Amino acid sequence: MSNDMETDDTPPDRGGADHSDSSASEETPSESHERERERDHERQRGHDDSERQRGHDERTQGRETDEIEKQTIDDLDELGSSVDVEVDGEATIEENPSEDDLLGGLRIDSTQEIEVPDRLVDQVIGQEHARDVVLKAAKQRRHVMMIGSPGTGKSMLAKAMSELLPKEELQDVLVYHNPDDGNKPKVRTVPSGKGEQIVEAHKEEARKRNQMRSFLMWIIIAIVLGYSLIIAGQILLGILAAGIIYLAFRYGSRSGDAMIPNLIVNNADQTTAPFEDSTGAHAGALLGDVRHDPFQSGGMETPSHDRVEPGAIHKANKGVLFIDEINTLDIRSQQHLMTAIQEGAFSITGQSERSSGAMVQTEPVPTDFVMVAAGNLDAMENMHPALRSRIKGYGYEVYMDDTIEDSPEMRRKYARFVAQEISNDGRLPHFTENAVEEVILEARRRAGRKGHLTLEFRNLGGLVRVAGDIARSEDAEFTTRDHVLQAKGRARSIEQQIADEYIQRRKDYELSVNEGFVTGRVNGLAVMGQDSGIMLPVMAEVTPSQGPGQVIATGQLKEMAEESVQNVSAIIKKFSDQDLSEMDVHVQFVQTGQQGVDGDSASITVATAVISALEDIPVDQGIAMTGSLSVRGDVLPVGGVTHKIEAAAKAGCEKVIIPAANEQDVMIEDEYKEMVEIIPVSHISEVLDVALEGEPEKDSLVDRLKTITGSALPKKGVRGPSSPSPQ
Repeated sequence: MSNDMETDDTPPDRGGADHSDSSASEETPSESHERERERDHERQRGHDDSERQRGHDERTQGRETDEIEKQTIDDLDELGSSVDVEVDGEATIEENPSEDDLLGGLRIDSTQEIEVPDRLVDQVIGQEHARDVVLKAAKQRRHVMMIGSPGTGKSMLAKAMSELLPKEELQDVLVYHNPDDGNKPKVRTVPSGKGEQIVEAHKEEARKRNQMRSFLMWIIIAIVLGYSLIIAGQILLGILAAGIIYLAFRYGSRSGDAMIPNLIVNNADQTTAPFEDSTGAHAGALLGDVRHDPFQSGGMETPSHDRVEPGAIHKANKGVLFIDEINTLDIRSQQHLMTAIQEGAFSITGQSERSSGAMVQTEPVPTDFVMVAAGNLDAMENMHPALRSRIKGYGYEVYMDDTIEDSPEMRRKYARFVAQEISNDGRLPHFTENAVEEVILEARRRAGRKGHLTLEFRNLGGLVRVAGDIARSEDAEFTTRDHVLQAKGRARSIEQQIADEYIQRRKDYELSVNEGFVTGRVNGLAVMGQDSGIMLPVMAEVTPSQGPGQVIATGQLKEMAEESVQNVSAIIKKFSDQDLSEMDVHVQFVQTGQQGVDGDSASITVATAVISALEDIPVDQGIAMTGSLSVRGDVLPVGGVTHKIEAAAKAGCEKVIIPAANEQDVMIEDEYKEMVEIIPVSHISEVLDVALEGEPEKDSLVDRLKTITGSALPKKGVRGPSSPSPQ
């Protein structure tokens, strides 16, 4: 094939030239001159034709390049924004599915029929705003800072960004010995793949020099030994001289080995932009380091350029540097990171007590990376303001959503998420249709909001893996709904296990009261962590004061809980006919443990307990309650109502009082629905009407409370904040 191409590339005039040469002896000088002029014309026409063809090819190639670039931009614009579930086999997607269809119209026998996208950006579910930002940042090579809860897809988006970066010529970085100053190695960058060739060439040259040197050394040693043995007759002196010659040659060969460069960044096998995850990296791993050399004298030391180690900022050159929990970096590392971002290059020097210190410092090494910083909300507090300014000034800041609105399209994507987890693990049996539906139901519960699905996929993926492990241990062909239900029990968080242990222990020691009537005692509800409900009793007592009256609260209360107690005291002062200036109100949060109470969801519990103690009216112990309280008596929404209701059911309570605004957020398991009655309330008077015992006394008390505390909120249509207090 190569011969044909060479023949095609041969200009047409060459054939004529060959024939004219064979018959040149028969031509006259004038004919020969004319023939030469014709050949010149032919060559010129061929050159003009070649130039025109080259210009046409360049224009065509330019148009094709423009079209490819335009298509690439169009593809980037569409990436992730309209990706839906792709199915193969006999799976189908129904149009206009019903609201009760948990799979959003997707008809599958198992997740085996769902196609998993190849690109990471297509695998990201939800986070539409964050994806759009990453797409724009990738095209323009901008820095990005992503803030949000753990497990919402920050690291996946960062990896996806490395796949989306415009293709650039990657570079290898070589460090050379500096003959003028050994402590200042020289740095050279070459196209990727050339670094290995250069190092091999230097090694081959050094190998040849060493072979020649060794050959010469053994000749000299042979001569010395022969002279000392045959002529001088001093064999010991000859052996000593041979040893000295050997050491001298070996010592001299080290200078030749020092000429071999150190390849610190090798991108020969890299097909996409580099991605470096430096989460939790120490200074040397992030910024580069110089290894310690125990032999630093006597000519035995390792050349300084051979001890240079690249940092993540150097390996990420032309790619992405990802740092999660950015605020955990020490201030010095953050300052150096700012320099690397600003200058696009950073010298490597000793960064730790095990390195060679600051004696060795290379020339600046390229650090032209795109930085993706991530963290929780507290990350911005301890982050260097100048570093954040550089990211914000040369890039984007984006907040990661915790939940997303429930829709048929999103349910289909959650089914695809299950298929992705199975594909990534590689060992789990595929999930049946009912098993996927149970996972989506759990996503609803974990969202904690009506009509939403959680976006904390790491925890949800843990449920998928546990369910798959259970099915695999049983040698089941598919993971079924029963396996998912078992996994929900086994995959409980530590907080939930502790909460269940507390509930059981209180039952054993009869510390949980769930029947009868007791004055000044109310069953409150709280959450531990994010998904663990627990019942905490609150007790109140009113005593004569020996000084100015005050409200005294105990039980490891934190700042928000203390403020909620003070807000409750405002209602009590306005409500009570007694002079509270002469009385102390004691409030105890029973057995809160070391974790204490943080949040205001116990406000209605405190108010009910104190009012019960003041009026000496017992409280129904079969009722548990949660809710925040305004100074006007309005019951405000709180978080975690689903887990709190389940905790009350486990403790044996028959009724649970919750804010009316949270009624839409209740998504308890089926096993608890028949165990408890849920009572939504919007005002403290409604709470007392349900919780207190006795008709005449209670009715008089409630009527009086209604007259002195007017509601500041409308009775209907009360909606809570998007992220109410979780306690």
